[in-house]
Amino acid sequence: MSLSQENSTEVQLAIHAQGLVKTFHDPERGRVEAVKNLDLDCRYGEIFGLLGPNGAGKTTTLRMLAGILVPSAGRAMIAGTDATADPMGVRQRIGFLSGTTGLYPRLTARETLAYFGKLHGLQDRALEARIDELIETFHLHEFVDGRCEGLSTGQRQRISIARAVVHDPSVLILDEPTSGLDIMAASDMIDFVESRRSSGRCVLFSTHILSEAERLCDRIGIVHYGRTLAVGNMDELRELAGCEYLDEIFKELVRRAETEASGS
Repeated sequence: MSLSQENSTEVQLAIHAQGLVKTFHDPERGRVEAVKNLDLDCRYGEIFGLLGPNGAGKTTTLRMLAGILVPSAGRAMIAGTDATADPMGVRQRIGFLSGTTGLYPRLTARETLAYFGKLHGLQDRALEARIDELIETFHLHEFVDGRCEGLSTGQRQRISIARAVVHDPSVLILDEPTSGLDIMAASDMIDFVESRRSSGRCVLFSTHILSEAERLCDRIGIVHYGRTLAVGNMDELRELAGCEYLDEIFKELVRRAETEASGS
């Protein structure tokens, strides 16, 4: 591929990652390679699910794509912006949610949305209209004017999601977005993610709930030991693994990877 073709691909894709590597130093284990030469492409108008066992490198990958962690090697372009060279530019263009996303305890939900909306350049009537829209979308009415420190885990999660999308970004990177939500709130979140596809947004999310991935995703990537084991739609993954259902596909591909790693 020529340089001009590669640049064109990066512009067309919402997320274009090549050869991502992330190493850490652990006092007990020494050098740990959490992500190993990982490639990932996600398109606008697509919902892409990232699956893997605990410790597979999912969260580390998402944080590198969001410009929060600097890759040890490799490159990631997000909405046409280099995540290493311009991490602030990436953060302006995406909505990012992780399990460690915090809220200011003394702010109300409404104040939180207003604060982050202003950080993203929303002002006055446009900001008020957007906050009203998010209150409706995520059913925040009952607690929107209560301080975050007094809210339940599920309520704080809903506010965190609304905060991540207050600026209506073209790319959403969500790390287990339904974690801590009850059935109704999780259903609302799934409906919202589905709506992003029809509006031409890109959604990349990780989940341990395979039924969510099977229902929502246009394509799924399965990672283990920091590597990509497979990427494809459900039919392609079925053919690769020789299994019908996503839980069986997942277990079969992970089993193969572990067998290969053990050399048996």
